[in-house]
Amino acid sequence: MFDSGGVEASLAALAPQLQLSRPGPLVPVLPALQGLLPEGGLRPGAVVSVTGGGTALLLALAVAATSAGTWCAAVGFDGLGLAAAAELGVDLGRLVVVEAARERWPEVALALADGFGLLLLRGGPPTGPLAERLATVARRSGCAVVVAGSWPGARVRLRVEARFWEGVGQGRGRLRARRVTVVAGGRGAAARELRVGLWLPDAQGAVRKIEQQPSAVSAGERHGSLVVV
Repeated sequence: MFDSGGVEASLAALAPQLQLSRPGPLVPVLPALQGLLPEGGLRPGAVVSVTGGGTALLLALAVAATSAGTWCAAVGFDGLGLAAAAELGVDLGRLVVVEAARERWPEVALALADGFGLLLLRGGPPTGPLAERLATVARRSGCAVVVAGSWPGARVRLRVEARFWEGVGQGRGRLRARRVTVVAGGRGAAARELRVGLWLPDAQGAVRKIEQQPSAVSAGERHGSLVVV
């Protein structure tokens, strides 16, 4: 974990490794998440925004990239759960977490986008010029950007609409798996809205697609699931 004051020095030290891990035309994502993105992966320079709760979906979008050798930086996530990230499959050896003061996160984000293959970002609402500048830097350097919250001009918008935990019955039990519904939309090829059901994660800790969304929660499911609002 780095603080914002050491970003430039840290990037300089990591530069040789970062250049060797540049992704190709697309930053890969897990098969279960490919249907959420119009090209089946994260396009460098194109921002994907994630809303609706938690960081699980953002971390899941980093699993395949870090496993394939791409360096990922996360900025603005105070108290990011590294254990949870590892359980989802994120390679912590390829993840750099940066603590940035709120007033400094824009310049830190720009510096990171110039050096990493994937940037996970959470901060205040950006101004139009900042959003455009970050997209330009990311496109030039080959960095895909995923942000928590709304972002002006985001190419793809992912929204978590419903979350159901499995494993709690009659007021007791252990939370084992979580079902979520993700609504995907955006601009251009992503303009057509679609809904995808995911296990995030399933009982084995994997992220996978739910082939058939349940139309309603049955009485048995109500006893065995916890609805998180």
